[in-house]
Amino acid sequence: MNVGKSYRLREFLFWTRREVYVLLALGIVPVSLYQLAHWRWLAIPWTVVALIGTVTAFIVSFQNTQTYNRTVEAQQVWTSILNSSKAWALVSRDYLKNADATRQLVNRHLAWVTAMRYQMRRRREWESTQGRTNAEYQAVYCVPETESTLEFELAKYLATAELQQVLRARNTATQLLANQSRAIRELFAGGEMMINFFIEMEKAIKDLLDHQGRSERIKNFPYPRQYAIVSTIFIRFFCVLLPLGLLKEFDALNALVSGSVKGHMVWLVVPFSAMISWTYTSLEQVGASTENPFEGGANDVPIAQVARMIEVEMREMLGDTDLPPLLRPKNNIIL
Repeated sequence: MNVGKSYRLREFLFWTRREVYVLLALGIVPVSLYQLAHWRWLAIPWTVVALIGTVTAFIVSFQNTQTYNRTVEAQQVWTSILNSSKAWALVSRDYLKNADATRQLVNRHLAWVTAMRYQMRRRREWESTQGRTNAEYQAVYCVPETESTLEFELAKYLATAELQQVLRARNTATQLLANQSRAIRELFAGGEMMINFFIEMEKAIKDLLDHQGRSERIKNFPYPRQYAIVSTIFIRFFCVLLPLGLLKEFDALNALVSGSVKGHMVWLVVPFSAMISWTYTSLEQVGASTENPFEGGANDVPIAQVARMIEVEMREMLGDTDLPPLLRPKNNIIL
């Protein structure tokens, strides 16, 4: 997530520069053939291009709205995880008579949050971070989950036996919640809590499972591929046709000018077609980078920072003073 005022124009141009190069080439080739080889038949009616551009704009707008909604939902899910985590710390502290058991429940919860963020960062085939432009941009910020292993992080919170058990599970986070439920059942059976407290804590675990399920749905189910490919095809089709539709429009400007530029106005098709097409390709690129809010892109939901906030606040409730610092953004980007 970018925590600065905004992206700088040069950053955005650097991110989209490869598309700009292609768009300039798409303008130069038809203009050269039209002007130098006198292929006047290349020009197509502007109305055709305008209609295609209108349809493409609707498709791109629809895609960006849907991908933005995915990111907003991801933010809401992890805000709910933050709130539920603080509630878990309170009930673990106030419902139990055993301070060691409270510490175990809190540590296991921190392990669950850690497992969740690592599972959310696992790569999926449809994600865009492996694309050349996004992979190149990752050099300017850091993804905490790539700097240490899941086993190393979980070892901070779990005993060795439980650590090995949860690492063998297909879904580490689910296994940790199962262990959490077993632990409070044993505490209840041992007389460490009253039945109404036990029921409340089981409900809290159910809420955590609901949050996990919502987060996993966003991670494991991409924006529908049929809509994504239609958007890409229409944008590319429009970018190819746009210079052809502008040829006669700019060639007609020769009647309004004089001097050295007369007869060469058609070359203005190159910069103007590139600028117009760039607005479409940039919107598509922004939508693609927003589509998967956990993939490790610069616009992702900052789940590592949320996890650190959870650890600080939960441990503070237990009276700890040696708290880890919050993560610091690198080049205004924090994950």
